[in-house]
Amino acid sequence: MSAKRDTYKYYFKVGNKIVRIGITNDLKRREGEHRREWPNGHIVQVGNRTTKEAARQWEREQQNK
Repeated sequence: MSAKRDTYKYYFKVGNKIVRIGITNDLKRREGEHRREWPNGHIVQVGNRTTKEAARQWEREQQNK
């Protein structure tokens, strides 16, 4: 059985500036959480849904840039 593709990769942006990079299984909930700190921000989905393992790898790569 293949792994579920239920994880989103995203950037949270305020204007054109990326303030957070992350992964989640619920973009709307996560956007609301980030908006507590940055009320004018928004989520930009990166690519398609993927497996949690692949999303974690992408997140590590992004943090090492």
